Amino acid sequence: MSLAEKMTQPPARQRVIGECCTLIDEEVATKGGLSGIAVKGAYKMVKAVKPTFVPEVVDAMLDEWVGRLEPFFTQWQASGNGKAFPDFVAARSDEVAEALLQVTDARAQSAKNKAVKTMYEKMRASAKKHVEEALPRLGRLVERNAK
Repeated sequence: MSLAEKMTQPPARQRVIGECCTLIDEEVATKGGLSGIAVKGAYKMVKAVKPTFVPEVVDAMLDEWVGRLEPFFTQWQASGNGKAFPDFVAARSDEVAEALLQVTDARAQSAKNKAVKTMYEKMRASAKKHVEEALPRLGRLVERNAK
């Protein structure tokens, strides 16, 4: 069974969406400094404007994100090096983060909500760093749900 079948098909899909939203909440909460203030403010604004925005976006992009993660997961399984998947993706953080951000970049370009699109464009420069920082948590989420 593929990673996509394990993570995107009911009933697992709703659980994975919930776990992804929790991961996002936790990652945003850990942000510090000036950029952290900006991330927290933008996230709070999005959730205030439309409370269902984050779960809806995760649901809409889950298939593409999992599709981008599948080659890394397959490579990890084939490697047999004993590393946990979170360590595997963290070691390839640049490549994995870019693969995931290609999905959000494409979505942002076609966003109908101009405020969200503008906010994404402003935050994109720092987004890669944030995605890279989230990879260990994301790796644990994937590994847990791929069983």
